[in-house]
Amino acid sequence: MSDVNDTKHDAQSSSAVTRRDFLQALMGGAGAAAAIAAFEAIAGDPSSLLSPEATPVPSAAQPLSSAGEGGRVDVLERMRVELKRALQKPASERRWVMVIDLRKCVGCHACTISCVAENKLPPGVVYRPVLEEEWGEYPNVSRRFVPRPCMQCDNPPCTPVCPVDATFKNEEGIVEVNYEQCIGCRACLTACPYGARTSDFGLTYTEDLPVADGLIVGREKADDYERVPNFEYGRQYAREGHKSPIGNARKCHFCTHRLRVGELPACVTSCIGRATLFGDANDPDSLVSEMIAQPNVMRLKEELGTEPRVYYLV
Repeated sequence: MSDVNDTKHDAQSSSAVTRRDFLQALMGGAGAAAAIAAFEAIAGDPSSLLSPEATPVPSAAQPLSSAGEGGRVDVLERMRVELKRALQKPASERRWVMVIDLRKCVGCHACTISCVAENKLPPGVVYRPVLEEEWGEYPNVSRRFVPRPCMQCDNPPCTPVCPVDATFKNEEGIVEVNYEQCIGCRACLTACPYGARTSDFGLTYTEDLPVADGLIVGREKADDYERVPNFEYGRQYAREGHKSPIGNARKCHFCTHRLRVGELPACVTSCIGRATLFGDANDPDSLVSEMIAQPNVMRLKEELGTEPRVYYLV
């Protein structure tokens, strides 16, 4: 009986070592130590999975170096901490920048879909399309995907052409559209050299759905969802009335409503390849500051003097 117990003990020890080796190889450093502790706690008490304290989240004031020598921090977590640090500064001292690594983008369009869901975009309105670029001659052909949000130009050509000043730069340098002031003339759509603006014609995805008995979701019920207000720019906009986005110009705004509560833009958090980065370029220790200093960085149509805040790594 003693031999059997010894065998069980050896097998458990071997299993524990295997888990440790696996986690260390996967995460490395202190990150692995934390994961091992969490794994063993869960193995001993599965109910700990339900506890919000099971996975500690570093505060904004906690330095990223606390991961330890050789530790690895997911870029999303690093950007979240840097975002909270930036929000502690006056708005005028922040410079929001987006960096898109074209070497990592796989063209999954997750950013496009998450943007549609986050901002409740109707048919024909897309804030973040993913363009496809192909070059070369067969058989030496290359292809890449280019997400194209609003460039948030420091010298935007869309703002001076607005006859009612409905499109403007806020104190953080983000170009906004005042839906209550916009008259839908679309002058800004023509002025934007990046095609980053679209017009909301009030269309719905449910217009052609049938109405009949026995349908799980017909046009009437589905249309109720499409009329639910959205919260762009931190304000509530219902899809009806003269203060609605319908009939107005619409564009990407770096998810300002999320930034104000310490959340990264939806396109950043949904990127499966971590190809989209975001942060305060006025913070010399931020990830985006590191990236825009790389020699392989470029911006679209720089020759126009628009000074876009979206950078690409090629």
